[in-house]
Amino acid sequence: MNKMFCFQCEQTAGGTGCCGGAGVCGKKADTANLQDALSGALVGLARAAEKAPTRVNAETHKLVLEGLFTTITNVNFNDETITALKNRIAAEKQRLADGADVADYDLAALWQANEDIRSLKSLILFGIKGMAAYAYHAAVLGYHDASINDFMLKALVAIGDDSLGLDELLPIVLEVGEVNLTCMALLDQANTETFGNPEPTEVSLNVEKGPFIVVTGHDLYDLKLLLEQTAGKGINIYTHGEMLPAHAYPELKKYPHLKGNFGTAWQNQQKEFDGIPAPILYTTNCLMPVRPSYHDRVFTTEVVSYPEMVHIGEDKDFTPVIEKALALGGYSEDQHFTGINGGDKVLTGFGHHTVLSVADQVVDAVKSGAIKHFFLVAGCDGSKPGRNYYTEFVEKTPADSVVLTLACGKYRFNDLDLGTIGGLPRLMDMGQCNDAYSAIKVAVALAEAFDCGVNDLPLSMVLSWYEQKAVCILLTLLHLGIKNILLGPSLPAFVSPNVLNVLVENYAIAPISTPEADMAKCLG
Repeated sequence: MNKMFCFQCEQTAGGTGCCGGAGVCGKKADTANLQDALSGALVGLARAAEKAPTRVNAETHKLVLEGLFTTITNVNFNDETITALKNRIAAEKQRLADGADVADYDLAALWQANEDIRSLKSLILFGIKGMAAYAYHAAVLGYHDASINDFMLKALVAIGDDSLGLDELLPIVLEVGEVNLTCMALLDQANTETFGNPEPTEVSLNVEKGPFIVVTGHDLYDLKLLLEQTAGKGINIYTHGEMLPAHAYPELKKYPHLKGNFGTAWQNQQKEFDGIPAPILYTTNCLMPVRPSYHDRVFTTEVVSYPEMVHIGEDKDFTPVIEKALALGGYSEDQHFTGINGGDKVLTGFGHHTVLSVADQVVDAVKSGAIKHFFLVAGCDGSKPGRNYYTEFVEKTPADSVVLTLACGKYRFNDLDLGTIGGLPRLMDMGQCNDAYSAIKVAVALAEAFDCGVNDLPLSMVLSWYEQKAVCILLTLLHLGIKNILLGPSLPAFVSPNVLNVLVENYAIAPISTPEADMAKCLG
């Protein structure tokens, strides 16, 4: 338990794997090993479900989603809550097995397997972890899909099956992408039917004086409940990180005390939360090890957990957060903050409903030559050097192009003023990483409008990745046959040379190089 092995995130040590006493993310070896044991217990649960399918129920599927989500990078650093969840999974396995002996899976067998087998199984495991996050958010809003739940169990069984070879595993890898497309569509439906279609919205980066709460993560329902419970209490609410797109949803933006966005992307939180006179509520990843300067202001909920932090349980009573906000009092006068490029406001809310509502305008602009190229510059942000590439790339996009973006990688450039084109902003924020379905839907609609394939469009995808949700999105793009994706800032450590060759030969995936060279390649 004193050493670990983990290579599921982009920032893994040395670009090969964290294998010491702690990971680059700050997770200690014993915690990482507990998470591996949790994943192995999920394989055991799936094996029991395969043997007794008639015994599988909603609780089985809930535990699978919760267990996989818990092991995503920067979600849970708490040995106690991981152990409690593992015990719940063991009890459910015992119920399904009904006395039969069903073994868990030791992930050490995966880490020590043939590198190509390890690579394909890692793509499956990390892909379903990301998909589980999307399915979890949809489930919170009451939206479920049996095909997604069934595939999760199938994939877990495959991960634990040491008899499977490359020919059997590769189709499952691509199936992750196919099922994730269904999952992203389900989450899009859940969010838009619950909160309305996102609308283009200007969001201030400044903070008004007085008590306030910062909400980070991805879960819109938690934000809605907090807005309801703070209404009329003189407390302002500010989003952080991936919660920024919440400002565009009609059912959330109607609350006048949802004021703006505080800070930038997740990896800056230790600096930005240092001494902040307000509590921070974490609804999902990305949580970083909490520093003493704001240790007493952090609250967690859902699957997020950190030792000694106050956790808001299933009753969703945010009274402790509210009381902390009132006690701290906020800033004594208005505070002026800016994005990384100096802007003091950003635009969000350009989901597929908004963009497709002006599709004719976009198509006409392309036909007239006003728009000559589209760039999807999207994905995760992170602290590893080299991510300034994405700022420089967007700055170099020509004036007759449109930049679509989503996920927290946009914080590298979303405060840039790129001007307008054909009456539309050149930079359009489509939302969270959870909203990747919007980008796919727009690309497919444009291809239909021009009676061509997506690969024939004047569209370049320049993606950044950090954690496992980016893995399942990439697999969805591959399932759709999309080629020539530029991926950075580095390629995944868990992709073996042989598997990488398959991706290059079949999909022409390439690592980013320099903004100048890649821009020339995209426009060539």
